[in-house]
Amino acid sequence: MAVSYKKLWKLLIDHDMKKKDLAKVADVSNYTITKMSKGENVTVETLGKICAALNCSIDDIMEFIPETDVE
Repeated sequence: MAVSYKKLWKLLIDHDMKKKDLAKVADVSNYTITKMSKGENVTVETLGKICAALNCSIDDIMEFIPETDVE
């Protein structure tokens, strides 16, 4: 199952924030933000920090995308 953080990037636009701003206010590394940009997994602790910084819930920043088999 793949992870999508598109909701997070849209939320940043709504908050007039850049990814580097998010890294600073959520106290996460730029490397972590890069991983998220690539749709890679990050820790629940990281997601919690981001939710706390943006005052939102986890389903406001991410969603699971079912992987489909391509034949």
